[in-house]
This record gives sequence, structure tokens and C-alpha cells, in this order.
Amino acid sequence: MTDYARTAASYDLIAADYAEHFAGEIDSKPLDRSMLTAFAELVSGPVLDVGCGTGFATEILHRHGVDVSGVDLSAQMLDQARRRLPDVRFTQGSMTSLDVPPESLGGIVAWYSIIHTSPEDLPGVFAEFRRALAPGGHLLLAFQTAGDTLHLPEAFGRRIDLDFLRSDPADIAGLLTDADLTPHATLVREPEGERTPHAFVLARR
Repeated sequence: MTDYARTAASYDLIAADYAEHFAGEIDSKPLDRSMLTAFAELVSGPVLDVGCGTGFATEILHRHGVDVSGVDLSAQMLDQARRRLPDVRFTQGSMTSLDVPPESLGGIVAWYSIIHTSPEDLPGVFAEFRRALAPGGHLLLAFQTAGDTLHLPEAFGRRIDLDFLRSDPADIAGLLTDADLTPHATLVREPEGERTPHAFVLARR
């Protein structure tokens, strides 16, 4: 089972350094950015960036005029997001229980946030995403693929306790289908200064 409290505590410790170190990273990766741009063109209505962190993906969507808000476990990561995007609403919460009415969202982005979710918890997460999405709504997932789980005991000179799980895009597509979400497009790219390939899955309700 996923230890969400441990995940939040670790990100609280490194939030400021994380925000500085990874600032502008999406802008330097055209394939990653293209998935967010395509998502922005497809969605209609409010979008929730689930596990938004410091708001990097949120910022791209906001630039494209998307009605986007963010939710994250880590209070300190949210503080960084609010500094980056003072006009965007950010709240603390979990992807397992989104504080939105059923069928109220035109889209959900989970940009490298399911990487800390145990495989046995993913069906419940995807069911919650489906509950929140309006019919025809879109979901965009980003995650690392290939290789074993990476455990990080330290980052930016601070002791943390984070596991980064790798997922197979085909397995994720199967779980989405089981949750009555229809996979629409998948992109897998080779590492660009990272340890593993990265995958992006677009689905719709």
C-alpha cells in the first residue's frame, strides 16, 4: 500500500530546491511539452492537475488558457506552486479522494504523480479519476517506464524516503480500460538525461 504521508513529508523537505532545480525543464523537452499542448487543445471545461507539485505542468496548461487548478499532498510544494502561479488555485489533497463533484472535470493531468502509487492502489486511483471526469473528459498521465523501482534516501543534501515506481504503458492502458477509461494515445521516449524511458498516456472517459 502507498504511504502517502511519507511521500508528502519527503517532498516538504526538498520543495524549494526542487522548484529551483527543475524550473523550465518541460520547456526544454519538446515531446513532453507537446503532450500537454495536445491535451490543452482537446479539453473543454475545468482541469485538475493531480499531484501538481510545484506547478510545472500547471503552468504550461495555464499558458494555453486552460481553466486549471492543482492539488498535491505536500504543503511546501504547494507553497512553491502558489509563488509561481498566484492566479491559480492550489489545494492540499490526495488523488485517492478528489474534492470535486462527480463528472465535474473536463480533464485530469497526473504528471509524474502515479510514480509514487503502489500498483495495487492504481485501480482505485483510476476509478476516482473516472468519477471526477465528465463524459468525454480527458486524462493525461506521465510516468517513467522500464527498470526496477528506484529508492531515493537523499536528495539536495537532505534525507528523504521516496520510491519511484516504473510502469509498463500496456499495463497502465489495461488498468485504465478496467476503470472504464479509453486509452487514446501513448508516447514513449528514450531518456533525455534521465535514468529510464518516459511514457505518456492520453485517455478519455
